Amino acid sequence: MGTESMGLRESKKQETRQLISDHATRLFMEQGFEQTTIAEIATAARVAKKTVTNYFPRKEDLALDHHEAFTATLARAVADRAAGESALTVLRREFAAAVERCDPVAGFAGPEFARMIAESPTLSARLRELHDLREEALAEALAADVPADPSPERPAIAPRAAAALLGAAHRLLFQRIQELTLAGEPNARIAATVAPEATYVFDLLEAGLPAGEH
Repeated sequence: MGTESMGLRESKKQETRQLISDHATRLFMEQGFEQTTIAEIATAARVAKKTVTNYFPRKEDLALDHHEAFTATLARAVADRAAGESALTVLRREFAAAVERCDPVAGFAGPEFARMIAESPTLSARLRELHDLREEALAEALAADVPADPSPERPAIAPRAAAALLGAAHRLLFQRIQELTLAGEPNARIAATVAPEATYVFDLLEAGLPAGEH
């Protein structure tokens, strides 16, 4: 009974969290992020203002509520890759799959959401920060494969260098998807445009990444 009760409580917490986020995102898109207050969000979700801040200490995370999944995506793919598979190979494959399914984490979030971010200096800054955090997490995952003793062929900076290149590629492609979304292109056309562009971008990385990463 104790385990079942804990499961129900956790499920209820997740429902409340999603409800708050959904109402917040709707208000942000209707009124603008900076113009919307926590009190308005609490009223719309029919919860106390303190409940909103307990679930979301940062106002930005009410809109970017999948930030943890976003920052962990690249690192998780690299950490889970098959033995002998390069980081570039797995990340290229994962991005292609994300484009095929029009994954919101890759940038397919719809024109209203894209416009909400583009028109908010606060959200735009937070998104840049999330890209930086994603790159840092990727560097940590890549560092797990670095030999204990650095060498000229594989210096200590190698994981960070590889993460910087791979992170920049993903940042560019995310921005490209957002750009096409804001231009009014439907997801199917965006995917058809970005897929070959991603191939070009990842091909450019082949010569730039250290041995073992491509």
